[in-house]
Amino acid sequence: MKQSAGLLLYRRQSGDWQVLLAHPGGPFWAKKDAGAWSIPKGEFVEGEEPQAAARREFQEELGRAAPEGELTDLGSSKQSSGKMVYIWAQTGDFDTAHIASNTMKLEWPPRSGTMQDFPEVDRAAWYGFAEARRKLVKGQVVFIDRLAEHLGVQETPQPQQATLF
Repeated sequence: MKQSAGLLLYRRQSGDWQVLLAHPGGPFWAKKDAGAWSIPKGEFVEGEEPQAAARREFQEELGRAAPEGELTDLGSSKQSSGKMVYIWAQTGDFDTAHIASNTMKLEWPPRSGTMQDFPEVDRAAWYGFAEARRKLVKGQVVFIDRLAEHLGVQETPQPQQATLF
């Protein structure tokens, strides 16, 4: 089974909690927004320390090391792909204006035989918890909920949409 480890950086800005999310690079994700963002994370191999992998992947995907600090274990979640994802949270700040992601090779256009390099992450941004839940891929939303619980955040429930019969 494939495994990934990631680091969810969070901060308090103007009284509101925010988390740092990454948008995947490459042509497939270029025009996708809601449900496309991710916690900075990546695969690790058997025998590699997951926390160390989470810090390594943060630096590879965003171009700079995460701030030093104590990690809070947010547990794991099995994704729809079958991959197990382990996430830790840490307080800190990070300037999203100048990320420098590692790259991946991808055949583009499809079936063209032409391989191109694309950044794994094309941008990063800070979002409040409610917006982060909307932006994140579905399988990672649970980590926002766990962080909110850890912080004792009482959020205003989103209004339910009326169902018309």
